[in-house]
This record gives sequence, structure tokens and C-alpha cells, in this order.
Amino acid sequence: MKYTCIGLAALLGVLAVANGLLMLFSPEGWYFAVPGVTTTGPYNQHFIRDIGLIFLLIGAAYLTGVARPDLRLIFWTGSTIWLSGHALFHFWEVAVGICSASALARDFIAVTLPAILGWLITAWAARRGAASANR
Repeated sequence: MKYTCIGLAALLGVLAVANGLLMLFSPEGWYFAVPGVTTTGPYNQHFIRDIGLIFLLIGAAYLTGVARPDLRLIFWTGSTIWLSGHALFHFWEVAVGICSASALARDFIAVTLPAILGWLITAWAARRGAASANR
């Protein structure tokens, strides 16, 4: 279980960093390459770069948790909370009619799944931290 969780955190971290770098260095390329993004509003390079910075920080936090078990819980929790808010925002967009329900299926792998995986590894880190504190 340990290696699975560490591996998932590393994967989440690398993918978030890669996404953030693409958003920073090629915001227009990112805007047109990611399915569904063009339906969410007009191209705004400043906004895309702002979110790119967030993805860099999220990725760095997951990777820091991989390397530093003593910081794992706080770093993974913070990153997972943001990813969850992002996923919930996508659900809200469907609920209020901004997007069709098909957007949830389209966005699942890139938006909802990272939040779910984040909670799974964060729960593992919390249990592991509680177990070591009781020793």
C-alpha cells in the first residue's frame, strides 16, 4: 500500500507540474489543446497563467510529500482540498446549466479523478501518521 500511495502522489505531482508548466509557457496552446476548455469562456492568457502557478504549487506539494514524510499530510491535504474545490466547481457548472452533464464525463480523468486519488492518499497518510504517533 505504501508504494502505491507514494507512486500515486508522485504521478499526481508530476502531472500537475507538467500541466502548470504548459499553462505558463504556452497558455494559448493549453487553451486549444485541452478538450472542453474553449467552451468555458474566451481565451485569457493571464487567467490561464495564474492557474498554471497553482498547478505548479500543487505538483510541488505532492512531490514534497513524497520526499518528506514529515510534511506529507499537510502538503497533500492542502493540494487535495484545492483539487476537490476545482472538481466541485465543475459539478456546480453543470447544476446551474453552464455546462451539460456530458462535461463531467469528459473532465473526469483530469478533474475529478485527481481529487479522489488525492483523498485516498491523504487518508492513507493520515492513518499512517496516527499509527506512528501511537507508537
